[in-house]
Amino acid sequence: MQASLSRILVSGLSVTALLLAGCGGGGGDGKAQKAHGDTTCDGRIDGTAHVSVWYHSGPVTEVDTLAKQVADFNKAQNKVRVELVKLPEQRPYSDLVDSAAASGDLPDLLDFDGPNLYSYAWSGKLKPIDSCVPKSVRDDLLPSVRKQGTYAGRLWGVGAFDSGMGLYVRPSVLKKAGVRVPKGTGDAWTAEELTGILAKLRKLGYRTPLDIGLVYVAAGDEWNTYGFAPAVWSAGGDLIDPKTYRTADGFLNSPASVKALTVMQSWSKAGYIDPDKDEKAFDKGRSVISWSGHWRYPEYTKAFPGDVAIVPLPDFGHGTVTGMGSWQWGITSGATDGDAVWSFLAYLLKPQQVHRMSVANGGIPATDSAVELSPNFDTGGGEHLFIEQLRDGTARPRPQTPAYPAVTSAFSRAFAKIMLHGAPVRATLDEAVKAIDKDIAAHDGYPRKGS
Repeated sequence: MQASLSRILVSGLSVTALLLAGCGGGGGDGKAQKAHGDTTCDGRIDGTAHVSVWYHSGPVTEVDTLAKQVADFNKAQNKVRVELVKLPEQRPYSDLVDSAAASGDLPDLLDFDGPNLYSYAWSGKLKPIDSCVPKSVRDDLLPSVRKQGTYAGRLWGVGAFDSGMGLYVRPSVLKKAGVRVPKGTGDAWTAEELTGILAKLRKLGYRTPLDIGLVYVAAGDEWNTYGFAPAVWSAGGDLIDPKTYRTADGFLNSPASVKALTVMQSWSKAGYIDPDKDEKAFDKGRSVISWSGHWRYPEYTKAFPGDVAIVPLPDFGHGTVTGMGSWQWGITSGATDGDAVWSFLAYLLKPQQVHRMSVANGGIPATDSAVELSPNFDTGGGEHLFIEQLRDGTARPRPQTPAYPAVTSAFSRAFAKIMLHGAPVRATLDEAVKAIDKDIAAHDGYPRKGS
């Protein structure tokens, strides 16, 4: 571990040479350039290039770290000057992006929530970056990051961090209840088993033993799709036809999908789920199990030092499945010098910079080399399950279609109705299917260019 860190720090001494070498049009892979007429990188930076960057308003530590990375990059070389643009916070970030695209004012480098990539690529907001990313960098990325950034067989985005999700549990309480603690993705509780565990925990005195972030479920935002589509997938259902992306009928409202959400609704009807109005159900000990993501690890382990474990999400019939995907970077259609933009992006993907951002925001390091610098995610670390899931295929991306905004909106609303209001599962999913298919029809099936 220490040796790996020393090698990376030494390599950082020649950062300027490495940055400029990293702009070489896909690491000198001429085949990649010749294969595509819309090459973004050609291996040259003409004169002094100026690159504008937009970034969503994330945690303060995350934004501050990016600002420092920009300053360090600008100081390390003189070929590219990067400007981090401050955006008005009163408008939703996605609205700003759409407005800028309509007026031709997109920045050169844009960050976006991963699933939005497909809509942005389809609508022409982004350029493919196949010609920019050297094989060495591509191979270092976690498979989940590569998959998230791919649309229509091309690479459009990469990120410095990914996300992880599972069940946080308190082993000491589970032991008292006579409940086993799963050891990995091949050992997950079944949904039926979890139902029995919740009943045991209630008998032990925990009235609301399960936390699923119900306050966010009520908000009807992206948490519903990110957090609970895995239950549908695990049961053998889906949010949309995964082969054609032309309909949700027979997938989102399939018997498998209905069964999974009926089981989850039964937990709600039984009162096992904490209302979580203070967002402290697990921290304050009301819940013993929390269905949540990597961002909770610091506070949970602080609340119960030495008594927190992360286990896989329940198996609803076809093996445990979890979510993946976080914010990614893409080169916009308005960028005039792809190599200049890539030189900065290549800097952000260097092991020490990925590690730097991961420390700042708690995200999962996006590269294998950065994972080696992060003991908590590496083998034996408290959050290693997240890495295991992202590497072994347990994690699945949300539907990779430009129809995704309609898909997530419809599913999120349906999930909230089912869990909070006891709405009939099949009828509610049928309603969601109609909304999704209406959007697909309105866009003629979202045909790809040339199809």
